Amino acid sequence: MTILFDIGNVLLKLHFHRFHQAVLGSEEAPLPPALSALKDPYETGAITCQDFVQQSLTILKSPLSSQQFIAAWEDIFTLNEPMWDLVRQLHHAQHRLILFSNTNRIHARSFLAKFPEFSLFHHQHFSQEIGAIKPHDEFYQKAIQTYRLNPAETLYLDDLPQNIATGKKLGFQSWQYDLNDHQACLTWLSKQLPSLSL
Repeated sequence: MTILFDIGNVLLKLHFHRFHQAVLGSEEAPLPPALSALKDPYETGAITCQDFVQQSLTILKSPLSSQQFIAAWEDIFTLNEPMWDLVRQLHHAQHRLILFSNTNRIHARSFLAKFPEFSLFHHQHFSQEIGAIKPHDEFYQKAIQTYRLNPAETLYLDDLPQNIATGKKLGFQSWQYDLNDHQACLTWLSKQLPSLSL
């Protein structure tokens, strides 16, 4: 069986409050709209890392260096340990595991280097590498073509309802993951993979 895994708030917990504290001076401070508007262009590879960092610092009127900004941008991830226990079990059972995520080059470089657990995955389908972003159909269609997926025989885990909606529309066996209810995911998976002891 092929299983697609989103990363943020599925494999890794996201702690954007750390970035807000480091860059904006408060965990509660909102990002300026102009900075939020850089997200999709950066995550689809339309702008470079250097441009993203420089434009962000300009928008923020920040005294931080590029290196300080990047360090803050990277410092948002911790492992979701229950999910990694599951990944190890699925890998041992020889299921094909694919990272299936909207991400950017700085984040991907950081978490792939920091967490060796990612070596358990066979492929990575990242928005910044393919030029398309969830929940748009193109992101999913490119995966179907690249990995020769049969959606009806492919499991898909993601935390965002709009991403799951596209997955279901295209025929993937989809589950909206909740960090606070990992057991619900295990219950669903046990029905899809009855041979697995969860």
